[in-house]
Amino acid sequence: MPPTRSPATPVRRAGALPARWRARYRLVPWWLKVTVIWLASRLVTTTLVLILASVQGQNAWTTAKPGYSAFATMWDGLWYNIVGVGGYPQVLPVTVDGHIGENAWAFMPGYPAVVRLLTVLTGAPWAPVAVFVSVLCSLGTALLFYRLMRRVQPQSMALFSVLLFCVAPLSPLLQFGYAESMHLLLLTLALLLVLERRYLALVPVIAVMALTRPSGLAFALFLALHVGYRWYSRARDPFPVREAVTASSVAVFSGVMGLAWPGVAWLVTGSITAYTDTELAWRSAYIGYQELVPFAAWFQSGVWWLGAPLGIVAVIALIVAFALAMFSPAVKSLGVDLRLWVLSYALYLLAVFFPQSSVFRLLMPMFPLLGALARPRNIVYRVVVTLVLILGQWGWLLLCWGVDGADWTPP
Repeated sequence: MPPTRSPATPVRRAGALPARWRARYRLVPWWLKVTVIWLASRLVTTTLVLILASVQGQNAWTTAKPGYSAFATMWDGLWYNIVGVGGYPQVLPVTVDGHIGENAWAFMPGYPAVVRLLTVLTGAPWAPVAVFVSVLCSLGTALLFYRLMRRVQPQSMALFSVLLFCVAPLSPLLQFGYAESMHLLLLTLALLLVLERRYLALVPVIAVMALTRPSGLAFALFLALHVGYRWYSRARDPFPVREAVTASSVAVFSGVMGLAWPGVAWLVTGSITAYTDTELAWRSAYIGYQELVPFAAWFQSGVWWLGAPLGIVAVIALIVAFALAMFSPAVKSLGVDLRLWVLSYALYLLAVFFPQSSVFRLLMPMFPLLGALARPRNIVYRVVVTLVLILGQWGWLLLCWGVDGADWTPP
């Protein structure tokens, strides 16, 4: 005869944690949970980076088998170093055929200014300080991202969203000498402030963010759409006139900041197209020197990669797939504001960016979409997705970061 169980004895599901462990876990503060996730992810990513560095051959930036900080400041990391140490050229470089060549004006001053200040204060070399700034900003981003996701998700999903952010295929950039980590910190803070309706507090954040990575125009569009939606839905979500004027003014300010850096380049060099000509120099290796025509670059890239008409069809299919995804239940669960940001940034990229291997990096500001990927609670799903993203890190490092001869897949 099977043993009887007292009615007071709780039934524990197979695989469930003991009640006392769950109770202790609930007492752990959210910031400590996020920090543990961040630390574990950095250990994984650092291990992958060191493995690749150990087999890296001599290249234009480092000797063979470089140390971590040297390996983490390759590629555009050198440009940020040039900006931090030498500033920007007053005379634009010109190629042998009379076009503006690649130069430092393509790299905004926010991140190199912070790194430069710390090198002056500490006397430490550029490379480790650049890595330190990125690592510190990545921790701040993880903490703020949790707060952002908690506005639209329960705790377990918000924590898993943070994990996905920390192990995403491009998460090595969070600890490299690039401006992305600092920009994501500022962007996450800005999005959180919008969701909290703290519009005036956005002003200094937007000012620095727009001078760290090109984002002022995309954020201005987002704020304009946000204001429009709030006005449309004011019957159920009151939108006082004073608040509407404040939010609209901040949107205009963001647009001005989006044009500020091209204006500075014009002021210093005397060329009104100094910034755009500099940016166009990077795509000349693919399609030659052409004028900037809004919304043409993706189709030009499609034809370059796949030929016509397949390349054009592929771009149109990608746009349709993105539009459908924005209305999927998982993405809609993120709320209107975060979807408006993703849409605004996607439109900005569609208008000005020429897709090549750097497109993966340029997609990083759309990271709130990770919250949609975090919705399923099934433990097998979560483990598989996490492992797939970690494998994606290794794939991205091999494809875009490691240098193998004449490399044509820059990060």
